[in-house]
Amino acid sequence: MAPPGLFEGVPYEYASVVDPGSLIFTAGVCPIDPEGNVVAVGDVIAQAHVAYDNLAAVLARYGAGVQHIVRTTVYVVGSRDEMAQAWAAVAGRLLPHRPPSTLLGVTVLGYPQQLIEIEAIAAVR
Repeated sequence: MAPPGLFEGVPYEYASVVDPGSLIFTAGVCPIDPEGNVVAVGDVIAQAHVAYDNLAAVLARYGAGVQHIVRTTVYVVGSRDEMAQAWAAVAGRLLPHRPPSTLLGVTVLGYPQQLIEIEAIAAVR
């Protein structure tokens, strides 16, 4: 079941919870709208903000917030400069929280014209 406002047609769950309520492992969260369309085509910074908002919605569905994130992996299609821009957008939204994170440059992501994907692990008590 997708969180409210997110696309229902993805072939995976947006997150899974381990040890009832303690750990949340999200799938890679994409910059897509509730109909499954990639937004802000060609704009990695705008896509980063949408992916972050979608990540926050997934975490909220399981009773968590971005302050509960214990690790992220951010995948970016593009140059090193575009990777840095995407990371600055995501990191800026996470502040003052600074979870361990990995930034990876990739050649392609799952949706056409998708430039960024964020996955996270969160811990709740």
